[in-house]
Amino acid sequence: MGPLYVVAGALHFVVPELYVLIVPPILPARLALVYLSGLAEIAVGVGVLLPRTRRLAAWATVALLVAVFPANVYMATSGVVVAGLPGGGDPSALVRWGRLPLQAVLILWAAWYTRPVPETDRR
Repeated sequence: MGPLYVVAGALHFVVPELYVLIVPPILPARLALVYLSGLAEIAVGVGVLLPRTRRLAAWATVALLVAVFPANVYMATSGVVVAGLPGGGDPSALVRWGRLPLQAVLILWAAWYTRPVPETDRR
């Protein structure tokens, strides 16, 4: 799980304009929020890789996924078109709406990492 979040977070800095499009316009400083969420994704990604910080990072991942859920709802309901993506940048309704239950799967995955680390793995 960790490397996926590190890569996803890094993409917030590589192509921030793609992420800004799915931040609900009601929120202020959308670009800053994109960078902040990217930094948070990188931090939780690294955190779950380390036994000493795994549980805390997993709980932070759950919180992050809940915090960014409005962006996924906005993407599903607003018909956001992301220029420059393969296939024209207009994700299908299935892809846009499919992200919503995917968040639940990701939350469950992160919650799995909140279990105590066995003593033998603590180094």
